[in-house]
Amino acid sequence: MRSEVQAFVADGPLPDWDGSEKEIDRRVQQLNAILKPVTGEEARALVACFGPDDCYGIAWALLHLIETGPNPVLTTAPEPDANEWHQRLYDRAMFGGPIP
Repeated sequence: MRSEVQAFVADGPLPDWDGSEKEIDRRVQQLNAILKPVTGEEARALVACFGPDDCYGIAWALLHLIETGPNPVLTTAPEPDANEWHQRLYDRAMFGGPIP
């Protein structure tokens, strides 16, 4: 796994809308440092980095980055109480065709 992905994953989930501007800017810089496409291992690790909301759109950028890797990342439906972004990834893969 590339060091840029390891650093992003090590910092944990994205902050929510209450995160400081400095923290959000730092996470955006980290995310932008990850070159596309990601590997399957990297995509699976990045799935753990979704926070509780869209973090001013950063979660969408993370979702699109994950989707540059081998799909589908999530092959079984998430539990009902799963993070909404996990459900989005699964739904997008299912509706896109990779998951029967």
